[in-house]
Amino acid sequence: MSEGVALVTGASGGIGAAVAETISAQGRPVAVHYRSDRDGADAVVARIEASGGEAAAFHADISDPEAIDGLVAGVEDRLGPVLVLVNNAGRRADGLAPQLDDDQWDRVIETNLNAAFRLTRRTLKPMLRARFGRIVNVASIVGPRANAGQANYAASKAGLIGMTRTIAVEVARRGVTVNAVAPGFVETGLTADLPEDAFAGEIPLRRAGTAEEIAACVGFLASDAASYVTGTTLTADGGLSA
Repeated sequence: MSEGVALVTGASGGIGAAVAETISAQGRPVAVHYRSDRDGADAVVARIEASGGEAAAFHADISDPEAIDGLVAGVEDRLGPVLVLVNNAGRRADGLAPQLDDDQWDRVIETNLNAAFRLTRRTLKPMLRARFGRIVNVASIVGPRANAGQANYAASKAGLIGMTRTIAVEVARRGVTVNAVAPGFVETGLTADLPEDAFAGEIPLRRAGTAEEIAACVGFLASDAASYVTGTTLTADGGLSA
């Protein structure tokens, strides 16, 4: 495994926390990013350290363009160069299109898509110099599959998938891979207000996914084993989009 740190955004709970622990188990130091849940991030760091790994928590509001460089610079100063980036941080502000206001649209796009691009742009520089890098974007099946009331969320995730494919082609010659994982209905804090019963009947596996199952997909794409996989989206939705 190459030297370098994994930066996981939105890692204080849910999928992000599971991803941080999965990548740590592969032997890589992990920067656990959080926006508001310091206790959750500290708990993730504690679990990683208890398992013999190395991790540290880093705070930033990545929807603020000015915060991106400070976050990455802080990780570089404390842990080392970021050679694995997992853009997991996300937010929802649901509503039917006629009722969505500009703030609801902008907040979702800024966090889910714009921040992912800015972090990718910032961390690509050391990856290209090292001729090694792994970028994994946590998208959603809501990107390619309509879900009423989530025009902003769908736009952000569809954009993330398109960005993934394009940047993958741009940097492939330098040993950097860029992929996405598109989860379906997963039991996390982001979906806590959504009734599982409303989705379970449509899912062929008849259940929601777990954060650990999504983290396993991300962990593979972030590993050396996925060195010939780039520009693709791995769907993990229990067969919902089959």
